[in-house]
Amino acid sequence: MAPKAGRGAGRGGDRAPSRTPTRKSSKKSGRGRQLALVLIGFLVVTTGVIWRRSYGIARSRELTELDKRRVQLEARRAQLESEIRDLSSRARLAPIVEQRLQMHVPADSQVVILPRPPRERQR
Repeated sequence: MAPKAGRGAGRGGDRAPSRTPTRKSSKKSGRGRQLALVLIGFLVVTTGVIWRRSYGIARSRELTELDKRRVQLEARRAQLESEIRDLSSRARLAPIVEQRLQMHVPADSQVVILPRPPRERQR
């Protein structure tokens, strides 16, 4: 077979082209690294956002539960205060005092009103 005329004829056109690194392949690997770094950065940021939202949702649930508990405790406190008022009222205590301590409300004739001594003026 005869060598073809044209390009590469007379300059060793029979040889296979050698693979030497060129600037183009260096640029491609640099772009690949940049893309990888961008993707890793995106992954880190999205992971952080997802974690933050999950954390916020969990805290929100806790706050809701605590708020429900607070409302229940306030209702229980109001109920207990009402019971205390009812149980310490005069109508409730009078029969108990009469039975246990054998005390009674005095009649008008048994009440003695003592006069108050006059106050001395200080100069």
